[in-house]
Amino acid sequence: MVFVVMLGLDLGTGSVKAAIVDSDATILSRASKKYPIASPLAGWAESDPMDWLSAAEEAVSQAVQLGPERPTTIGFSGQMHGVVLTDAALTPLRPAILWADTRSAAEARQMNEDLGPAEMARLGSGAVAGFAATTLAWLHRHEPAVMAKARYILQPKDWLRATLGGKVGTEPSDASGTLLCDVASGQWSEKAMEWTGIRPESLPNIRPSHEHSGEVTVAGLTLASAYGGADTACAILGLGLEVGDGFVAVGSGAQIVALMDEPRLDPSLATHTFSTVGDKGSHWYRIGAVQNAGLALEPALAMLASSLEEAHDALSEGVLSTDPMFVPYLSGERTPFMDPGLRGSWHGISLGTTRKMIVRSVLEGVAQAVALGERAVSESGGLMPEILPLIGGGSTNPAFRQLLADCTNRPLASVEGGDAAVIGAALLGAGATSNPHRLEHSFVTHPRTAEAELLSSRREKMLRLIATLR
Repeated sequence: MVFVVMLGLDLGTGSVKAAIVDSDATILSRASKKYPIASPLAGWAESDPMDWLSAAEEAVSQAVQLGPERPTTIGFSGQMHGVVLTDAALTPLRPAILWADTRSAAEARQMNEDLGPAEMARLGSGAVAGFAATTLAWLHRHEPAVMAKARYILQPKDWLRATLGGKVGTEPSDASGTLLCDVASGQWSEKAMEWTGIRPESLPNIRPSHEHSGEVTVAGLTLASAYGGADTACAILGLGLEVGDGFVAVGSGAQIVALMDEPRLDPSLATHTFSTVGDKGSHWYRIGAVQNAGLALEPALAMLASSLEEAHDALSEGVLSTDPMFVPYLSGERTPFMDPGLRGSWHGISLGTTRKMIVRSVLEGVAQAVALGERAVSESGGLMPEILPLIGGGSTNPAFRQLLADCTNRPLASVEGGDAAVIGAALLGAGATSNPHRLEHSFVTHPRTAEAELLSSRREKMLRLIATLR
């Protein structure tokens, strides 16, 4: 690759990250800027796209000031599944509805019932509240006047790129996460559009992720742009992964990812099948999406007036067969249950239960949720490497890393991958769809036989409890 200096812009749920990256996929400078998420009613999650725009300007300006050279290209990464409705001038008609929004739970149930498992598998996933198709169905029912005015239905990063001067369009990785796209062919699905009630012309054309998408102007720079990619797909590129690879990411949620060279759909609908970045029909990935990692950990510890430090200290003594069982699904769950109505609970508390046991059970419950996600991906045909990379905030504590390895019964390789999505975005901006500079792991945490057996038996007990709760 010819040496260039690139700009990557990653539009996350609560903040945007900008990074100057060289052709060795090394970050030269970076900056981020937060923006608010509004929840005007319970279960709603919205953002003002204009906040994204101003935050992007600030983050890019700061990254450029800190960088040794000015970039020549820009690529975009972004949060998946959201909906931005605009008029012909790209002015938002209402706040963007985000992936975390659950108002469309009834529409999700109806879509699953009306289209059936086979058709939903072709769309890559069972219907879930917060995906574009179910959100749009809710908008048709509750805000028909807004829908009638909408010229474009865009994903968040596609709106940002077009508003900065780039072409209106999307690409395979983001399109595949809308429930409006046949993931095998990479084409918009007529059945899904008809069910949702949207006009085909309101959806943008699907173009290759690395294709030139016009020039954009941001922070006083005019840069050649590419269409970009969805955040997880960009992270795959930034990590330098190939077919047969995969990773586990643990943060607010958790993702268990396996790359595939064929669109092997999951008829159980317990996982999602999405496209990677690049051309239509190039590669795909199977993902187990676990909502309740840090999202459940923090409020559960707060209920106990505890902290991560205390929980990690309690975990250092190891999980015991007499520990209570914490079911971590405080906000419903996607993989493997696809049930927004699931709720959390503690079980098995006795007179002999200590504070340490209860605090420790919170970490175990989160790790068991990750293990159930990993099992769903593996059992649905998502083959992963023998040593599985582990990234995200959940990879930093040695005791919790060991717990994850024991729960999944897999060797986990610690990889510094927090900036992988913005690196992938930058590479796409320069027209690249592969990264030969694979991020290497620093060390491996191996599962322990006795602990893995104990945690497996406790996981089966947890599944029986969940079946009763449901």
